[in-house]
Amino acid sequence: MTKIQITETAPHPNPDPETNSRVLVIVPAYQEEENILQVLEDVRTYLPEADLVVINDGSTDRTGERARQAGVKVIDLPYNMGIGATVQTGYQLALAKGYRAAIQIDGDYQHPAAEAPLLLETLEKEQADMVIGSRFAAPTGYEGSWPRRLGNRIFQWANAWIAGQRIHDNTSGFRAYSARAVALLARNYLGEYPEPESISFLEGQGCKIVEIPVRMRNRPAGVSSITPWRGVYYMVRVLISILSFQKGRRR
Repeated sequence: MTKIQITETAPHPNPDPETNSRVLVIVPAYQEEENILQVLEDVRTYLPEADLVVINDGSTDRTGERARQAGVKVIDLPYNMGIGATVQTGYQLALAKGYRAAIQIDGDYQHPAAEAPLLLETLEKEQADMVIGSRFAAPTGYEGSWPRRLGNRIFQWANAWIAGQRIHDNTSGFRAYSARAVALLARNYLGEYPEPESISFLEGQGCKIVEIPVRMRNRPAGVSSITPWRGVYYMVRVLISILSFQKGRRR
């Protein structure tokens, strides 16, 4: 059984160019014109040697335009396809270009790029395939809405049953990936909401998953695409998918 572990880390004061080289930063973004420039500036500050791409998920606002004006490579999806297709587009680019690692930093400015070198360092030191930046692995002051906390508890139970250990923040999209994980995720579409499902999927492929505590921000502007009703659908849909991995494994 693959070991899933939580690693305590201290803040990294300065990004290491050697650690960041040949790394692709994937920024999925939908209707984030108010946040995208802050995200890009943050990434350039703390991951200056990494390559950067914005996957614009059919936004009808100025998300793509602002990213291009900032001199960033942008891939425009033809319509709003959801986070699953959006991040997979980034994985496919990373696979095609031969990056040794990729890191996802969402376009809503909740993921602090200052913490990103920790994820990449841990990926290297632990020889992991996926490192999750967790809001709940240690006290950080982050709470989030109660529906999100409830959903995360349910996913904790489901993935603990399958993987044998607890993942505290199954829904975090702040993650670093090895080349092996990138290849697996580029070739296997995990549906609309890939964060919890990818844990079960990669664990089933023998990948090593590590979780580290990070301090995340609250969204400064805009609104989440997951409404209360979509949140209920999200929990049911993802739970069924996670349990299906266990069923397939038993065959």
